[in-house]
Formats: sequence, structure tokens, C-alpha cells
Amino acid sequence: MAKTVALLLGVHAHQPVGNFESVLDDAHVRCYGPFLRVLYQYPAFRFAIHISGWLLEYMLEKYPEDMALLKEMVARDQAELFGAGFTEPVLASIPTRDRVGQITKLSHYLNKKFDETPQGAWLTERVWESTVVPSLADSGIQYVTVDDYHFMCTGKYSHELDGYFSTEEDGRQIDLFPISEALRYRLPFSPAHEVVAYLEELADESKSAAAIYFDDIEKFGIWPETYEWVYERGWLKDFIEGVLNSSIIKPMRYSDYHAMAKTRGVVYLPTASYIEMNEWTLPVPASHNYADLVAQEKYNNRYEQTKPYIRGGIWRNFFMRYPESNWMHKRMLSLSARYHAMPENKKTQAMEDALFESQANDAYWHGLFGGLYLPHLRRAIYNAIIKLEAMLDQVSERPAKEWVDLDLDGFDELFLRNNQLQVVARLDGTASICEFDSYKLHHNFGDTLTRQAEHYHRKVHEQSDGHHTGEGIANPHERVMFKDVITPEDMATDAYRKTMFCDFLISDDRVVPVSYRRPQTTGAKSMDFVATVAETELQKTIHLNGKTLIVHYQTSKAVKGKFKVEINLAMPSCNGPAGRFRIGDDIPGGFGELHHFKQLNALSLEDEVLGGVVQLDTNVDCDITSHPHYSVSQSEAGFEKIMQALTLELEWDAKQLKSKIEIKLTVQ
Repeated sequence: MAKTVALLLGVHAHQPVGNFESVLDDAHVRCYGPFLRVLYQYPAFRFAIHISGWLLEYMLEKYPEDMALLKEMVARDQAELFGAGFTEPVLASIPTRDRVGQITKLSHYLNKKFDETPQGAWLTERVWESTVVPSLADSGIQYVTVDDYHFMCTGKYSHELDGYFSTEEDGRQIDLFPISEALRYRLPFSPAHEVVAYLEELADESKSAAAIYFDDIEKFGIWPETYEWVYERGWLKDFIEGVLNSSIIKPMRYSDYHAMAKTRGVVYLPTASYIEMNEWTLPVPASHNYADLVAQEKYNNRYEQTKPYIRGGIWRNFFMRYPESNWMHKRMLSLSARYHAMPENKKTQAMEDALFESQANDAYWHGLFGGLYLPHLRRAIYNAIIKLEAMLDQVSERPAKEWVDLDLDGFDELFLRNNQLQVVARLDGTASICEFDSYKLHHNFGDTLTRQAEHYHRKVHEQSDGHHTGEGIANPHERVMFKDVITPEDMATDAYRKTMFCDFLISDDRVVPVSYRRPQTTGAKSMDFVATVAETELQKTIHLNGKTLIVHYQTSKAVKGKFKVEINLAMPSCNGPAGRFRIGDDIPGGFGELHHFKQLNALSLEDEVLGGVVQLDTNVDCDITSHPHYSVSQSEAGFEKIMQALTLELEWDAKQLKSKIEIKLTVQ
């Protein structure tokens, strides 16, 4: 019997909810469109494709001609459509009922638009937890793809992973295809003829031997250097023709292979994602230690044997690493519970849409990919959260004031709301505001990011020009590039959470944060905090009046020194031209610049992206320093600086506290 190998090639297309249309259009021009048009020319080349629901809606509306090609490829049994959660959530991170809802929504949508109901599903970021099995099975999914690394962690070897396996949980079964890491790192980075030769080496006399690939389609045109390599220099055509001209390689759809072949046996996978994610989920210095251990094993030529046993963190560790991610996640979970507790006749499609949008994975994590560091992606999550909350409040009104430890950090948060605004104060001693919502604008002005140490920061200090040697093109995992000039000062970490109304007393050149006691009693419509400063009592009161947030401070006797309040505001325009300060008729500049305003009591913040204005007023003139709050992060395009917030520092002579200092933020 001649040796053959079934090539199961799948690609995954996704853009985050909230991404700019210009990014989506560029992705289609450089990747999605060219890929589909090339594949359409080769009906015998069978493949699988997953397109996330939000992106698919956009492509069907904006690029109907290319989508018609895909529909024809599905109809002629060339292309297989894979399902998943509609907005691309990490299934393990959302409630079971939402997992089923997300998967079935995309499956129904694919059936409606392409006359095909998916049998397989793409697992977002290949995050595997056994708890997702019942939801997948209950949603009609028969098989999913995960990394071969997941299997190696059970003691399997790569040569055993040329077929699918079966697993079960809570009485439901699903089959698992192990994605080849060797193929992930070859396609499309190695020359086409080398990849074809490698595939032929995988052939076996067994008809069921398979080479399994499923990875981001963005590698085929969007990643650096890939558009020229894949299309202009013809890599994709050369690869397809090489496969079709081979008597050994048989391109197949997953569904055809699944129907033909038998399971290789039962397997129980550990909680895992792809290898790189293990490092990204760990904080410094643990991530340094992990990376050093991996480097040591590679240096000693042991890594291929030991890598299944050298594991980093799991995906959920991002909630531990980043308080901002954890807060969004717990806000989403609480709203999911509220939504599902409602009578069925009170639920609406708009509510479900907003809930699912709030579960999109991208803004919850960060590594080489992941969008936690991207303000517009976090903004999309909060937009959905605040929209949903407003709709739920119309059906079931909440109390104006509520205490709860929502983020499970050991400290309660105090929610204060009216029908226009909501503020959430932390009871961790800072009495600062971590969320400030406008229901009219669906925006959280407290959506900032605290700078913390990242493992990749040390790469900035390493000598690397990002040069790639040898045939093919560079994989972004393997190089260091810079989009912006990065200095050590840019990578400074924050000593405290970048929230709103962080208070400091400055005396003898010492800047001391004010530490407030947990309030024992508080007004029905306000938050009242007390701290001891300079042997006197400082009272801080937070309350809402219509569309105005009011915070005032007062001491029982005069205090020496300076009193400073730091307000970190999430302004959607960031350092772009759509954001500006206004003082009367004067426009002194934008949010991305350093400003010093002397003895001021009114300042307007205009933001065209927001579609609104924030008016800052104080009852006592103060000095205001304004500067952008930047972070340094990595992406596949290189290291870059991103403006996370506008920082306003308001400063008074502390003696003014005796007669009360009042700050108003009015959202217009």
C-alpha cells in the first residue's frame, strides 16, 4: 500500500470587537480577500475556515463578492466552515449557558448565510479546560482543534499525533484534533517546496495518517513581510500546487477525515493553551524564571523532551495579573447573572448581543497578541457592559447604592448610581474611583491601565536588530522590533493603581498618599470617607447630581503643605487630533501634550471620538498639570507606546481644605 498523508489545513480569521474599520479593511485587502481568491482557483484543494461572527457580519456586508466565492467553495465541498463562540470568547472564562448561546448563535448564522451547520469548532486561543466539553457537545459540535502540546502534556509523543482522539466530561463526548506545532512554525514562513517535502515525510501506510494544521489566517498577509511573501512572491500558489502535484499528500476537510477515520483512543487533556501563552500569563519575575528555564533546556538540547513538563501559567492567570482585566470580567459575569435571572419575556435580542460583545476575548489578555493594552478594545467591552446594564435597569431597577467585593480582592467596592451616571469607589484605603460611567455615552471614564513590569521589557535592553537569516521569512515570535523609540523611563512601573481621585499630601517634599478608613455609616446618596492627616480629620465625600460627579474634601483644622488630587481619565481620542482642552475661547492644546495651568477653576475636555465634553470645575483655584499616561507593550509589529489615559494633577495649598475644596466633573 502506498504511503499517503491527509492534509487537514484550517485557518482562523478574527478581528476584535471594537476594532477600527480601517484595520478590518486593510486586513481584507492584504489577507482575507487574496487568500479566498487564490483558494477559489483550486477546487481540489480542500480546507477548513473559521471566521468569527462579528468579522463575518462585516465581511458579508462590505465584501459580498469574496463572500460569494466562499459560499461557492462551501457548496462544492471544498471549504468546511468551523464554528465557535460568536464574538470569539474564551469559552472557559464565561458561564456555561453563555457558551452554548455563543456557539449556537454562530452555528445558526452560518447555516442561514452558507447553508452549512458546522461540525467542528475553533477553540479561542486554543484554551482548553475540560469543563467546556458539555457545552460544545450540547451545541452540536463534534470535534475541536487544540495544540499538540496539550497532548504531549499527557505523555503523548508527536509521532503519535497524526489523527484525532476522544474525550468526555459529565457524560458528553467530543473529539480532539492535535494541531502540529511543527506545521504552525513552517506555514507560511518556510519555502513552499520545503513544507511540501516535510508533509510527504509524514506519510504512512495507514490511510488515516493526517498532518493537522489550524492557525491564524493573518499569518498569510498581515504579519510583517507576509503579504509580499505569500502573494506577490507566490508562496501560497506554490504551496497549493505542490500539494496537488504530490501523489502522497491528500488535502481533506476535517469533516471528511472525521467520517473516514477512527479515534486513536481516549485522552484527558490538562488545562492549557499554546506554549507561548504559558509565559505571557506569568507575572515578573516568574516569567523571567520560566523563560530562563526554557532557554537553559534548549541550550542543553533537552527542551524537545522536557517542554511538556515545563509549564507556565494558564489563561485565567490574566485575571490575576491585571486588575483591569479582572474587573471587566467580574462586571461581565455579574451582568450575565442578572440577564439570565430575568423572565424570558423580558429578555431582548439587544440584551443578548451586548452580553456576548462584552465576552469577546481580546481585551482581557496580553502577550505578543491580545488587546488589553489597546484602549479602544477595552472601550468596546465597557460600551457593551454599560449598554446592557442600562437595558437591565429599565426592566429591573437596582438600588442607588450597593456594597460588594465584585473583583474578589478582599476589599468591597461601593457602587453609587443615578439614571445618568455611575461611580464605583474602592474601599481599599484609597477611596479612589475605579469606574465612572456615562449611560448616555456608554463610556467608562475610569478605564485606564496601570503600568506593571512585563517579561518582554528586558528584550529592549538586549542587542537585537530583528534580522532573520536563512531562507523564508521571520516569525514574529522570534524577533525584536520597535515601532517607537523606547527609553527606560517609558517602561517605568506605577506604584499605585491609576484610578480617579487618588489623593496625596505633600509636606517637606514628601508625597504621601492619603489612607482612608473604611466607612462605617454613609449617606443614602453619597459615599463618605475619613482619614487622619497631620493630626486632623480629612473628610472626603463622593456623590452624584444628575450628570455631575461631585467630590469634596474638608479638614477640621488647617493643614500645612500641599494637597494633590490625581484624576486619570479615559478619553477616547487619546493623543489624536480629536481631543483638546478649552479654557473659555482659548484652546491651549491636545491631551497628548504636557500642560501646566496656573490658578484655574474651570477646564473643558472636548473629545470628538467620545461625542461629548467633560467639564472640570473647582470651587477654589488650583494649579493643574496635565500629561498623557503611556505604557509600553509588544505586538507582532514591534514595541510601541500607547496612551492609556489623560492624567490631571490638581494641587492646592492644604490650608484651603479647612474651608472645603470641591471638584465637579460634568459629562455633557
